[in-house]
Amino acid sequence: MISMLGRGLVMAALLFATFGSVMGFVAGARYSQRAWDYTRWSALAFGTSMIGANLLMVYALLMHDFSVAYVAQVGSTESPWYITVISLWSSLEGSILFWGGILAVYVLAMVVTLRKPEYREYAPWTLHVMMAIAVFFALLVSSIANPFAAVDPATLAMEWRMKGVPETGPGPNPLLQNHWLMAVHPPTLYLGYVGMAAPFSLIAASLLAGRLDAGWMGPVRRWMLVPWAFLSVGIVLGGWWSYAVLGWGGAWAWDPVENASFMPWLTGTAFLHSAMVLERRGLLRDWSLALGLSTFLLTMLGTFMTRSGVFNSVHSFTQSDIGPTFLAFIALSFCYSVVLLATRSHLLDRDDKNLGALSTVLGPNGELTADGVIKGVLGRDFTILVQNALFTVFTFTVLLGTTYPLLMEALRDRRISVGEPYFDDWATPLGIAIVFMMGVGPALPWGRTPPAQAARKLVPPAVFATVVALVTFTMMGWPDIHLEITRLVGMPMPILARSAPVFAIWVCAFALWANLAEFFSPVRSRMTQRGEGAGAATVKVVTRARRRFGGHIAHYGVIMAVFALTLSRTYRVEKDYNIPVGQSATFQAYEITFVGSTLEKMPHRDSVVARFDVMRGGSHLGEYTPKMNYFRGSRMGDPIWTPDVRSTPFGDLYFSLIEIPQDGKSVQVKFIERPFMMWAWFSAPLIFLGALIAAWPARRGRPATAPATVPAEGEPA
Repeated sequence: MISMLGRGLVMAALLFATFGSVMGFVAGARYSQRAWDYTRWSALAFGTSMIGANLLMVYALLMHDFSVAYVAQVGSTESPWYITVISLWSSLEGSILFWGGILAVYVLAMVVTLRKPEYREYAPWTLHVMMAIAVFFALLVSSIANPFAAVDPATLAMEWRMKGVPETGPGPNPLLQNHWLMAVHPPTLYLGYVGMAAPFSLIAASLLAGRLDAGWMGPVRRWMLVPWAFLSVGIVLGGWWSYAVLGWGGAWAWDPVENASFMPWLTGTAFLHSAMVLERRGLLRDWSLALGLSTFLLTMLGTFMTRSGVFNSVHSFTQSDIGPTFLAFIALSFCYSVVLLATRSHLLDRDDKNLGALSTVLGPNGELTADGVIKGVLGRDFTILVQNALFTVFTFTVLLGTTYPLLMEALRDRRISVGEPYFDDWATPLGIAIVFMMGVGPALPWGRTPPAQAARKLVPPAVFATVVALVTFTMMGWPDIHLEITRLVGMPMPILARSAPVFAIWVCAFALWANLAEFFSPVRSRMTQRGEGAGAATVKVVTRARRRFGGHIAHYGVIMAVFALTLSRTYRVEKDYNIPVGQSATFQAYEITFVGSTLEKMPHRDSVVARFDVMRGGSHLGEYTPKMNYFRGSRMGDPIWTPDVRSTPFGDLYFSLIEIPQDGKSVQVKFIERPFMMWAWFSAPLIFLGALIAAWPARRGRPATAPATVPAEGEPA
């Protein structure tokens, strides 16, 4: 019954998405009000059907209905209810269904957002594109990634016996059950991935409509900020999960699937900055549109990497038939984007549009005027241009290193790997340069800046950064790290290479001061000119320049992450020990005693727990319990190791088990110390808060409540 109902909901979603996409095209091309009404109702019906299918699958999982194929694949009567719920995204078919459910939420949000009259020419085209994307994912869920396929109980029981699966069911992937972060990391990342369909559709709508009015970039920017915020948090949570679960004491390994989430983050960040130049100065229009379209294409590439099984990664699913279909969709989307830009971008220059800032740089025939170029290098617009170039090079570098092994295997049948040294060699100088520009940009005003004024803006943060770097490394010790810059420049540069952490901390302090100064400068002006108190002046500045304030907060989050990862990596110390029961080992300033091991039994797993008492300076710091987990029904023969971490604002003490002999009389364990690691995780709420504040719509004098309409048939746009 559930299989039939679920398949019916998915087929209904496919039907509504197809009809809605066609009607959206008709409404946009013919200015048909009736077609627009059909488009909106189809979008609402698609959203309801796809969300209903997701809820029905959750119900089937909770009821342990093994007649549903996906439940038979990941369900277990011994799994706790919360593990059962999150197993919705634990395997391929469920994750694609969940993808479609989140897309449905964005479609519904877009229907509500585009009701405003000022968007009447863009709205049909936007839903046309979004519903076309929905057609693809509904088609996947209804065919090669169908989670609602019916299963014969007798056949299933025989298959389980042959594979050694208990009668209670196989249960979800053990890595999904091993840490609470897997309840929030995948949905957050999905909200970022799927949400990039919204700005893609909005940009495509402007090209299809042949318009880019001054008011349209606001929704495009906001709808980029929302998924960008979720993607940022998802990346940080993924690093935290890697750190807390995999036992290697690191957060980022340049894994192909990690890179797949990082690339759209880079292009999305570049778009948010170039869109500022477009709105403020009317420059970088086509470049900004290309960045927005590319960000969605990179999320599709990331989805392909995760779900096709072509990459060997702890994040990826097994081999499946979905890969070629995804590649075809990516190729089609890429060609569609290129054709749109090539054939429609010139229409955005027409002089019958409300161009806003573009009107200052375009002549009557669409040609560039004298104001249509960036003048001078000492200005915020030029800084953003340089930063965009750095983001682009960074993206291409990661893309090349990620896909090169796959291309070599496909073209020359050679298996090669691109490891961390390649990525680190490029990421370090590019990352340092980007953070430096993150400080220079806010410090300089728009347009051309006199050198004396630029010096007044840049010298104080430079002095502050120098002091911070000197104090930091004097207290912690000057680093002795070798970055392989020799391969990049063809000549040995040991001093520069060993100084990479120094440069990183310097640019973090520089960017922090520059952003704080840019925020507090108008606060001081209000206090001086209007006699307001510090609190009142700050509130006024925040409420009246919410977008700028949100950007500063997001910058603080990025600075915090770079600062924490730089110091935690530079001063990382690790050592392996073999400790008998009751004996102690000295690691750094800690005295660590192995108390013994115990066996813990839970309905869905057994755990061998090693217990360590930690002392420092005569003070007892607590007991820490890394584990070896054996999940019932798991098809993974090896145990899942779960480290334990003592986290403080000043550093982490990391316990990672290597082996516990069967007699339990000793333990092999790795201890790792990483200073300031906690602050990397705190960057996520800061970035999210900043993006949320920046995306929040400004107040209007009188809100518009009338629904959007399209012009009557035959009426000109």
